[in-house]
Amino acid sequence: MFKTISLLVLSNIFMTYAWYGHLKTLAGKPIWIAIAISWGVALFEYCFQVPANRIGYGYFTLAQLKIIQEVVTMVVFSLFTIFFMKEPLNRNFVYASLCLVGAVYFIFRK
Repeated sequence: MFKTISLLVLSNIFMTYAWYGHLKTLAGKPIWIAIAISWGVALFEYCFQVPANRIGYGYFTLAQLKIIQEVVTMVVFSLFTIFFMKEPLNRNFVYASLCLVGAVYFIFRK
């Protein structure tokens, strides 16, 4: 379980940067450069995401893996937004996160 979640965290760090990091670091560059660099970064995301899902699939159900990934994405994205992009989170982000807590409850409920 720990290995799966750790790999999903690493995967999401790379993917969040690939999807959104270029908005800050490559804003003045042509779009094709942002695309090429983002694809390069995304390669590392897959190097962590694929093993995470393979390792976790026997322990977790497919639906549970997906919800875990979504929660990890929200946590990584919120930290990325605050510390890298220097943008505040608003109340609606908190409400959306609470909805994910509900999703975790329902997907893991016996």
